[in-house]
Amino acid sequence: MRTSPSYTASYRLQVDESTSSIADVIDAVVETGAEVKGLDVAYSDRGQITLDLTCDMRDSAHRRNVEQRLDRLPGVTTRSVADQTFLSHIGGKIEVHSKVPLRNRDDLSRAYTPGVARVCTAIHDSPQKAHLLTMKANTVAVVSDGTAVLGLGDIGPAAALPVMEGKAVLFKQFGGVDAWPVVLDTKDTEEIIAIVKAIAPAYGGINLEDISAPRCFEIEERLRAELDIPVFHDDQHGTAIVVLAALLNALRIVDKNIADVRIVVSGVGAAGSAIIKLLLAQGARDIVGYGRSGALSGDDTEGMHPSRRWLAENTNPRHVHGSLQEGLRDADVFIGVSHGDILTGEDIATMADGAIVFALANPTPEVDPLEAAKHASIVATGRSDYPNQINNVLAFPGLFRGLLDAKVKEITTEVLRVAAVAIAGVISEDELGPSYIIPGVFDERVPRAVSRAVQQAVRDLPTIDIPVQEHLNSR
Repeated sequence: MRTSPSYTASYRLQVDESTSSIADVIDAVVETGAEVKGLDVAYSDRGQITLDLTCDMRDSAHRRNVEQRLDRLPGVTTRSVADQTFLSHIGGKIEVHSKVPLRNRDDLSRAYTPGVARVCTAIHDSPQKAHLLTMKANTVAVVSDGTAVLGLGDIGPAAALPVMEGKAVLFKQFGGVDAWPVVLDTKDTEEIIAIVKAIAPAYGGINLEDISAPRCFEIEERLRAELDIPVFHDDQHGTAIVVLAALLNALRIVDKNIADVRIVVSGVGAAGSAIIKLLLAQGARDIVGYGRSGALSGDDTEGMHPSRRWLAENTNPRHVHGSLQEGLRDADVFIGVSHGDILTGEDIATMADGAIVFALANPTPEVDPLEAAKHASIVATGRSDYPNQINNVLAFPGLFRGLLDAKVKEITTEVLRVAAVAIAGVISEDELGPSYIIPGVFDERVPRAVSRAVQQAVRDLPTIDIPVQEHLNSR
């Protein structure tokens, strides 16, 4: 396991240079496998120095191991250890700033009473003015019940809050969109729907996050039908957008067409379902989805949840059965959104020439990326420490920027599809390569391209929009 900036720690050390040198300190740290990121002398007095040492570690146990190793050096004492990740979360990661000055009574009378009453009346008389005169024009609610947080599962709303704060930071940084976390202490589908509907007047869009399947399907579908603002479940559609974008570029490299390739998807929950549906919308014809019990097939749907039955009936045209390993034989594309370490390099070796492997389980991919790369032409993961990271931040900031600017009321499959095409198109033919099929998360071209594509798609749509679920069911 590699060191990671997720486990950066700073050590305040007292060092007696008569018994141990700075070089001894560095050697001791490097011996543990930690990566030294910085070393500063904070204070020096007659051979007694105070050092601030910053290192990247593999995990929390490694951080403690480094501390123990340092304390064994003669003349070295660890005064304190600060975990930089925890420090960055102290007090939360977001705050509210006023956009208008409050310097005097005149400013106050315009921002608040009595002047604000004129604005309230204007909105009451013309409700559409809320998009112009309130935060609604540029604000999204990030809503979660904490039941499917990252790879942690059902950890509850309070523990989910740091993720939702992080999402709000990404919205602002990459899309200029104000977002606010709304974590709900309920798992009841009807209650969640009712709460979101009740708070919706303050927001221009709803981003559902980390809600477990299959409840997330009904919650999203109902809210889309009952609200007049866009509702987006990022775990489903954000992932699907970026996967499609990466796949389009990967297929360009191996010179294959999406309509002709055999695609295997491991994981048919929220992300897997959305990926499959968007690939179908792009023209894929041979997709086999795998759950815990094997391949989904239309000739064996008894007892299936409706969302899974739809997948079984609209995919797997060859009625493949059996295990994931068996299904990989001669497949062109593997997309994993399931569990770590379920495949080996030997499994990947059975795929077709020019194989494409997207092993997206986090933090441990479905197959070791280095082993997969021995047999596949292109490998992508969900991790930042390997090439070709599939990261939702490439999608949702620009998507909502476009939706809010165009005052879109609902999201269609075509909007999702063009967002993916826009992300793929950011990489030119000259830039494209096996280790660069998807832009980096800090590529400023991406949100602009996605926003423009979304707004263009909205302008090109017919007067009556077809919601995502209806469009997919009509195929």
